[in-house]
Amino acid sequence: MSTHLDYFTHQITQEQRRTREFLEIGRRAGLFPSAIARTAGEDTEVSVWCSNDYLGMGQHPLVLAAVHDAVAKFGAGSGGSRNIGGTNHRHVELERELADWHGKDAALLFTSGYTANDGALTVIAGTPENTVVFSDELNHASIIDGLRRSGATKRIFRHNDVAHLTQLLAETDPALPKLIVAESVYSMSGDVAPLAEIAEVAERFGATTFIDEVHAIGMYGPQGAGIAAREGIADRFDVIMGTLAKGLGTAGGYIAGPADLIDYVRTASRAFVFTTSLPPATAAGALAAVRHLRTSEVERSRLAENARLLHRLLDEADIPFKSPDSHIVSALVGDDTLCKQASALLLQRHRVYVQAINAPSVREGEELLRIAPSATHTVADVQKFAEALAGIWRDLGIRTASDRRGSVSAAKELV
Repeated sequence: MSTHLDYFTHQITQEQRRTREFLEIGRRAGLFPSAIARTAGEDTEVSVWCSNDYLGMGQHPLVLAAVHDAVAKFGAGSGGSRNIGGTNHRHVELERELADWHGKDAALLFTSGYTANDGALTVIAGTPENTVVFSDELNHASIIDGLRRSGATKRIFRHNDVAHLTQLLAETDPALPKLIVAESVYSMSGDVAPLAEIAEVAERFGATTFIDEVHAIGMYGPQGAGIAAREGIADRFDVIMGTLAKGLGTAGGYIAGPADLIDYVRTASRAFVFTTSLPPATAAGALAAVRHLRTSEVERSRLAENARLLHRLLDEADIPFKSPDSHIVSALVGDDTLCKQASALLLQRHRVYVQAINAPSVREGEELLRIAPSATHTVADVQKFAEALAGIWRDLGIRTASDRRGSVSAAKELV
């Protein structure tokens, strides 16, 4: 007789290739990207090439000092939800700083970037009930889940295809409220959305706009305020969503926008109301990171230089990568087994950690190594990494960029 628990045993057996293994890793404050990885019960020093702490703010002295000071003053946790005993002055200061950073009326903190998207969009997309949402097909799972929970009617437009977005808007009843949701930098492909065109279309059709800037916050634009700020059009997006966990090096998420909308989400979002707030020390660390990045170009410049160098070296090595638009350098493997092997060999041979990314994070056949050079890598680090990757690419016989271009040309000739 089969039981409920038997189902999970069956599923994990059938989908063994999709199970995920996690490398136990301890980042070394002050020495990152160096970290200690534990494999087979032994500790090994590795160089991390897939961290989202793009600017190294998670180990910046100002951030660490702010965290230590807040722990000494307030303790480890917040003590409750924001409504019941869990609103510390550091939360309030951080929300004010974030709102000012993005040129918005107000901001609202959530416990993670995922929760910020899910919790905010459940409310924003679901209010009023007849809202129609237009969402990029490659939007993050947190956006997808928030839109599902909202109950809103969804129209999915092809990735970064403004013509398709325009078509869908034109086909929708002009009287219905409309919301456009997109990301500025996409987490797996690393490409950048055509934000100016999206803003123009939104204005033409009277749509509210919600832009996820989690992979741009800190890294792009004046004071690091993101891609929309870089393009000088942040004021044309109603809600900007960001994270504290990537460019700012801590943990948490937020939205920034009109005061009334922020107040409504604060009141109605179950993900905000019914959870313990961020530890004050985390908020204090994020606040220190924002204030530093608003005045320092050092970290942004180093990250940009490392990304440009890696793009050039991979081009020279004929290694295909998804996009040259950002600091996310996703090397396209296109095979689940080969991708895992490449990741394992980088670790075994070169003590380099890059996580293999497979379905459902990417589509089957688009498996990749999501490489993230950081501001803490040196030029020599980048050069050594590119050499290591090129050797493994050859040894495993992974398709090169030339191979892929040849396949595309042959397919076109057949047509």
